[in-house]
Amino acid sequence: MLDDVVQLERHKLADRNFVQCCRREFHEQGLLALDQFLTDRALQRICDSAARARDQAYFCQQQHTVYLLPPDPEFPAEHIRNRQVTSTKGCICDDQVERDSPLRQLYDAPVFRQFVQQVTGQTALYPYADRLSSINIHYAETGQELGWHFDNSSFAITLLIQAPNVGGRFEFVRDLRNGPMDPWNFSGVNAVLEGEVDPELVAIQPGTLLLFRGRNSMHRVSPNEGKATRMMAVLAYNHEPGIALSENARLTFYGRLE
Repeated sequence: MLDDVVQLERHKLADRNFVQCCRREFHEQGLLALDQFLTDRALQRICDSAARARDQAYFCQQQHTVYLLPPDPEFPAEHIRNRQVTSTKGCICDDQVERDSPLRQLYDAPVFRQFVQQVTGQTALYPYADRLSSINIHYAETGQELGWHFDNSSFAITLLIQAPNVGGRFEFVRDLRNGPMDPWNFSGVNAVLEGEVDPELVAIQPGTLLLFRGRNSMHRVSPNEGKATRMMAVLAYNHEPGIALSENARLTFYGRLE
C-alpha cells in the first residue's frame, strides 16, 4: 500500500480518468508535474535520509555535448555539434538508498509502475539489471548545475526532495528537434546556448513528481545560487528486462561499476 508514501486522495494512480488526464497532458506538453505527490511524512523521511547519505555521494564535473555523444571529428571543435557544456553534481546509487526508503516502496509498487507505463505509453517497465542505476539521489551544491542537453531515454522520472534557496531552476525548450527527421537543429541549439531563446520554466516544489520527455526538448538545471543543497531523486526503468547501464556510463556518473 502507498497511502503513507503518496497522497492518493489527490493523485488517484489507479483511477482510469485520472490516468487518462495525466497521459493526455504528458503527450501534449511533453511533461507532467504532479504537485504534492508525496505525503509530508514520506518527504521528510526521504529528505533526512538523503542528508545523512550526502557524505557518501560521488561528486564529479563533466564536460559533454548537448547531444550526450562523443565529439564528431567531421566537425570543428567549436561547432555546436561538438561544443562542450558543464555538468557538476553528486550522486548516490541504488545500493546506497535505504532498504525501507519510501523511494524504494514507490519504485517497487505495481500500481505506480503501471501508472507510469500507461502515462508514457510503454508496453512494460523493468528495473535496471545492475545494482546502481534504478534509484539515484542527485545533489547540487552552491554553483553546481546540470548543463543543457537532450536525453537519450524516452522519458525521465524525478522527485524534488529539497529545493535550493536561489537558482537550481528546471528550464527547457520544447520540441527543439524532431527525432529522426531533424536530430540536430544546430541553429536552434546554438540560439539556446547563446541566450537568444527564453526557455520555459517549471516551478516545482519539494514533493513534486515530474515525468519529462527530454529526448527532443533541450533542458537543464541552472546553477544553484544559494547555500541549501538541491536534492533530487531519479527513478529509472527500462523497457526490457535484464538491461544494465553501460560500464562507461557507470564509471562516469557513479565512479564505480558495482
